[in-house]
Amino acid sequence: MLALNLLALVTAVAATDSTSSSAAASPSSSAAASPSVTDVDILQYALTLEHLEAAFYKEALGKFKSSDFASGGEQYTLFQQIAGHEQTHVETLTSVIGADKATKACNYSFPYTDVAGFRSLAQVLEGVGTSAYLGAAHYLTNPAFVTAAGSILTVEARHSAWLATTNGEDPWPGAFDTPLGLNQVYSLAAAFITSCPSTNPALPVKAFPALSASTASNLKAGQSVTFNLPSTVNSTSGQLYAAFLTGGTIEYAPYTVNQSVTIPTSVNSTGTIYAVITSSNSSVTDDNTVAGPAVLQFNGAFPRGV
Repeated sequence: MLALNLLALVTAVAATDSTSSSAAASPSSSAAASPSVTDVDILQYALTLEHLEAAFYKEALGKFKSSDFASGGEQYTLFQQIAGHEQTHVETLTSVIGADKATKACNYSFPYTDVAGFRSLAQVLEGVGTSAYLGAAHYLTNPAFVTAAGSILTVEARHSAWLATTNGEDPWPGAFDTPLGLNQVYSLAAAFITSCPSTNPALPVKAFPALSASTASNLKAGQSVTFNLPSTVNSTSGQLYAAFLTGGTIEYAPYTVNQSVTIPTSVNSTGTIYAVITSSNSSVTDDNTVAGPAVLQFNGAFPRGV
C-alpha cells in the first residue's frame, strides 16, 4: 500500500528534518518564499492542496444528485471516484507527515452554482494540481518521495484530461505539461480559502495579486484579451509584460494596465495555459511577478461530453 510504504520511508527523513520550515511565512503572509524548502514543507504544501480538492468534491457531491449529471448518472459515479482519490491523497499525506503535525483542512468558498460551473471549476483545480506537483518535484531530495509524488501527479493529470474532454476542451496543452511555482499555485488556491486553523504549520508561500481575464475560454493566438488587476497594481511603473506559460515555454507580449494585449502568435498550444503579468520579458520569477497567474483555456476542439 502506498500509504504504508510512505509512512515507513518518512521515518528516515523525520530524523534529520523534524521541523517544517520554521522561518517560512504563514500562508496569508506576503513575505518571500523561504530559500530552503524541505521535503516536509512540500508534503505540507501538497496536503494543503489535497484538502482543498477533497473539500470541493465533498461539497459538490452533497449538493447535486446523480440525475443532475449526464450519461444517466455515470458522470456522478466518476466524480465519486475522483473524490475518493483526493480523500485518499489527504489520508496518505497526513499519515506520512504525522496526524499531530499535518496541516488541517481550511474553510473554503467555491464559486459555482450549477453542475456546469462545478465541472469547469473541477477542471481548473485538477489542472492546477497537476502543475503544482510538477513544479514542486525539484524541491524533493528523497527519491522515494519523488516517486510517491509522481504517482499522485499522474492521477491528477488523468482527472484533468477527463474533465477537459467532458467540458469540451482539449485534454492537454501539447507534448509537455506546465509546471507552476509554489507561490503561483498558492496564489490560485488562496482565492478559494476563507480561513485556516491557527495551529496549521507555516508554509513557505505568498500570494501574488489576483489576475483575471475578460475572456478566459476559447482563446487563440492573435486574439486580444484584457486582464483585470487590483487597483493596488494599477500604479505600477515601468514597462510590463503578459507572460503566457505553456508546457516548457513562455511567450511574452507588451502589456499596459487597463488596455488589451494581443496573444502572441507563437502561443500555439491548446488546453490550459497560464498567464502572469511581469516586469520582465525574459523570465518569470517571484521577484518580477506583478500579478497572476490567470487560468486560460485555448481552442476547445472536442464536443462536450466526449
